[in-house]
Amino acid sequence: MGEDNKIIRFDWAAQRLLRNKANFGVLEGFLTVLLDEKITIVEILESEGNQIHADDKFNRVDIKARNSKDEIVIIEIQNTRESWYLERILYGVAKTITEHISLGDKYNTVKKVYSINILYFDLGIGLDYLYHGQNSFVGVHTGDKLIVNTRDEDVLIQKKPEEIFPEYFLIRVNEFNKVAVTPLEEWVAYLKDGVITP
Repeated sequence: MGEDNKIIRFDWAAQRLLRNKANFGVLEGFLTVLLDEKITIVEILESEGNQIHADDKFNRVDIKARNSKDEIVIIEIQNTRESWYLERILYGVAKTITEHISLGDKYNTVKKVYSINILYFDLGIGLDYLYHGQNSFVGVHTGDKLIVNTRDEDVLIQKKPEEIFPEYFLIRVNEFNKVAVTPLEEWVAYLKDGVITP
């Protein structure tokens, strides 16, 4: 497992090589493993960086995809430390939601957003390399989770808030220090080292 198997850093590849629709399968494979469902890339959105070399310090890529439920998936790959990073994630998600609904549209057209952040820098204290978060409403006194009832054309629809609100994934690449066994661990090992094992 030497330098012969070292490819290129994933964030740079996503920026430069994987913009071609013919290569979307690589990104779709990663997302399918992470989210545990079939994901289809729609497009690579404009990014903040236009680096030419794989070792450039500033690089961010945004990818728009859809899952089998027609939910929007936005992937942000960032490898530089940024102050107020959680606020930047929140801003990105809010912007994505508002970009995909028009004035006058019913709110039921709002699609769920997944914010997947591949971090090549330290973001606080934690023991895991993968963190997942989402909103849910829990009873202060009872501990039960709220289920919202909605009427749509005389049909009662029940939804959990977490089915609607965004989900966040923080992949702390530098914290992965184990032998890759599962497909997800193999991806994270590649994200960290840029090495494809036999």
